[in-house]
Amino acid sequence: MKRVTKAVFPAAGMGTRFLPATKANPKEMLPIVDKPLIQYAAEEAVAAGITDLIFIIGRTKRAIADHFDKAYELEVELEMKGKLRALEQLRNMLPPHVNCIYIRQAEALGLGHAVLCAEPAVNDEPFVVILADDLIDADPGVTRQMCDLYDYYQCSVVGVQPVAPEDTVSYGIVAGEHMADRLLRMTHIVEKPKPADAPSNLGVVGRYVLTPRIFDHLRRIERGAGGELQLTDAIQSLLREQQVLAYEYQGTRYDCGSKLGYLEATVEYALKHPELAEEFAAFIQKRFCVTPGVAQG
Repeated sequence: MKRVTKAVFPAAGMGTRFLPATKANPKEMLPIVDKPLIQYAAEEAVAAGITDLIFIIGRTKRAIADHFDKAYELEVELEMKGKLRALEQLRNMLPPHVNCIYIRQAEALGLGHAVLCAEPAVNDEPFVVILADDLIDADPGVTRQMCDLYDYYQCSVVGVQPVAPEDTVSYGIVAGEHMADRLLRMTHIVEKPKPADAPSNLGVVGRYVLTPRIFDHLRRIERGAGGELQLTDAIQSLLREQQVLAYEYQGTRYDCGSKLGYLEATVEYALKHPELAEEFAAFIQKRFCVTPGVAQG
């Protein structure tokens, strides 16, 4: 039985919804309070036992590699100035046993193509796919929840959540047979259907645990929606030969690929930040005359 030890982070997209902020800075490097989105994603993976982090980057995404690289000059300066807490945070972003691997995606041909680019590093092993702009606040983390399911069922697992009928055009939508609490055996998945054509209200979010067999199906499928290689289409093809589960994860998701979701995440994480929570909550209460976390009637 192979355990999941590798995670793929597709990060070669253009981030056009956040222009001009993402003109020279990857959207995955946008900060939520004091950490970039990609670091939250990496920490979630490490907490699930992942030891190899595989980043699929484009030519403008060097900042991601620089972020996880050692910064000798900065560390020396922090040490000289006695800023030891900041130095410790910098040195301990990732445990020493965790490896970072960077693969260039020459063309942005869709999520499926980004995952296929990771094949040389994944080899014949199960792996996780994490989309950093889907920030999910959960304990244990969603990746841990899904890896536990993989360990038990030894098959691919896709993270899902209920979505409003009018929002099905923004998600891959799944249908399936009930297996257990929050768990379906998938029978069908379709990319961004119109509400009338959606097989359910369960939309796929940016968490997947996949068997290496997915690579064969990514090579076979033709380009789908938007002229891109869709991971959804490869999963639908995989369903014909392997069991795939849809898991309604436990946690709160923030769609940080949208400006509203990004702002919501920033507020919620600031209200939990050990250094900022009290003062920020006081600011919110004073500015808006509300108590954070208390519904207004």
